[in-house]
Amino acid sequence: MTSTTGTTSTPGAPGTAAQDPRVPGAPEAAGVAGGTGPRPEPDDSFDRDDLPTPPGATGRLLRSLLRPMRLRVVCAALLLLVQQAATQGGPLLVAYAIDTAVPAFRDADHGPLVAVAVGYALCAAAGGAFQYGFVRAAARINQDVLLDLRGRIFRHAQALSVDFHERYTSGRLISRSTTDVESLRELLGEGLQELIGVVLSFVFISGMLLWLDLGIGAIAVLSFGPLYLLVRVYQRRAVRAYAERSTAMAAVIVKFAETMNGIRPVQAFRRERANDAEFAVLNHRHERANGDALLEMARYVVGSRLVANTAVAGMVLWGAYRVADGTLALGVLAAAVLYVRRLYDPIDRLAMFLNSYQSASASLQKIAGLLAQTPTVPEPAAPKELPPTGGRERGREVVFDGVSFGYRTGGEVLPRFDLTVPAGQTVAVVGSTGAGKSTLAKLLARFYDPSQGRVLLDGVDLRDLAVPELRRGVVMVTQEAFLFSGTVAENIAIGRPDATPGMIERAAKAIGAHDFITALPEGYDTDVRKRGGRISAGQRQLVAFARALLADPAVLILDEATSSLDVPGERAVQQAMDTVLHGRTAVVIAHRLSTVEIADRVLVMEHGRVVEDGTPAELIGAEGRFAGLHQAWRESLA
Repeated sequence: MTSTTGTTSTPGAPGTAAQDPRVPGAPEAAGVAGGTGPRPEPDDSFDRDDLPTPPGATGRLLRSLLRPMRLRVVCAALLLLVQQAATQGGPLLVAYAIDTAVPAFRDADHGPLVAVAVGYALCAAAGGAFQYGFVRAAARINQDVLLDLRGRIFRHAQALSVDFHERYTSGRLISRSTTDVESLRELLGEGLQELIGVVLSFVFISGMLLWLDLGIGAIAVLSFGPLYLLVRVYQRRAVRAYAERSTAMAAVIVKFAETMNGIRPVQAFRRERANDAEFAVLNHRHERANGDALLEMARYVVGSRLVANTAVAGMVLWGAYRVADGTLALGVLAAAVLYVRRLYDPIDRLAMFLNSYQSASASLQKIAGLLAQTPTVPEPAAPKELPPTGGRERGREVVFDGVSFGYRTGGEVLPRFDLTVPAGQTVAVVGSTGAGKSTLAKLLARFYDPSQGRVLLDGVDLRDLAVPELRRGVVMVTQEAFLFSGTVAENIAIGRPDATPGMIERAAKAIGAHDFITALPEGYDTDVRKRGGRISAGQRQLVAFARALLADPAVLILDEATSSLDVPGERAVQQAMDTVLHGRTAVVIAHRLSTVEIADRVLVMEHGRVVEDGTPAELIGAEGRFAGLHQAWRESLA
């Protein structure tokens, strides 16, 4: 066995690092508690709701969503185009009826008026039929896009490294896949139809007005200038308003999710009033942001209606004067007025589209920022395979070769670190909180990559192993013992989905969990419910142990994994440990020194360095730091 931290210790012998001035002289019982080691501090960019979005990422995301269904998009647009043509034929029929069909009817010629009535009915029927077809096609496109987008967010979030999830809250991820996707649904479901309808109406009606009468058409076209300026001003202001509203909504979701996830300490420490006050601040912030967005829309609607009503009044007065003068047919004026009303009626709907567009644009930018994040622990370009283990030996050699590591915003956690763990050896790692124990475990599990150096498994760099190959070889049981909703058997079989009921039961028996499982209402088929809340913390820990055992890894990492067990449960696990760990390489982050008794070797860490290295008996006899920890622990049991 070899362990060096800038110097080389004698293999297999207890070593102390008295020359290291950072090692405290007097051990304390509190040092046994260990903790989980330093956690990454939040990056400044993660304090905000949004993530940096690369230029053009939003457009690329939208194009990639619509590209697979571009043919359906074209067909939907054609349906809407035909629907607009059928709908806008009505005023022309009215003009024909007033100027031609009604005078003919007075002369006993009923044909033109009947033709107008039939034509109007056909236009209405065709408009309704094509509108129905468009709504169906648009709804399918909408749902397929959202299905694709939600799947992308879920898959990408799972693929991102632990480093990302420890800095970016789950509440924000929930906001991305719910509130932000919902904003996009509103745009695709209703907003685009309104936009395309308004654009087609403007183009078609402007052409018809200019064709019917150049003067009236010119007034309508000139009114587009002020309307365009109103749209541009509203768009600039609404961008800020809706971005703030989305951010405020995400903050509300984050606070709500955080409070509900921590409901036990909230109630235990009577945090209800404080949380209510904090939530009220965030809620009022969202209320103000939402009110600002609505106020901007109200300003736009008032301005656009003023322009529209002024233009309509001018056209009617000008047209009426010309009808009285005999230079304009009454039917043409009636058709022009109908067209003008149809031209300006969609203005309010355009405001609703801009409302949806600004909200969806801000949301899509946030989603694009999330999807642009890359794993800090990437898959290898040319993955390697682990060499086969020989004979019945299942363990693999672990080597930390010149490893140093620091979290993104923190200082260096592990200075240059060298360590060799032979195949099949059980190593216990102890030390005070922040000593680097859990960081060592996370590097071995490749939740993080070292800043410098390599972590080798049977001579293969972990960065060269594909994730499935790595997860088959290395399994980590953490302090949290997280269980998913589902049966006990399903939770045990997570690491080996093809396991038979017999294999699941044997794993539970080996770890000492079989008796309490069979005592549950439905045995192995009992639903543990959300986070395993139906069973105790110690029982959840036993299920996690059985899960790891069934996965049959070559290297097993136990990161304070017995901390939730009571004394009988801990003894049951320790009795099974000799069998469970036999032939495997094991790294045990020790919370209780009773766990150390099963280890072949003990490493005492301080400030990221190994300060003592040897067997439990050797270190106790050496009267160093571990001996002091052990003595304090024994006195605590007295």
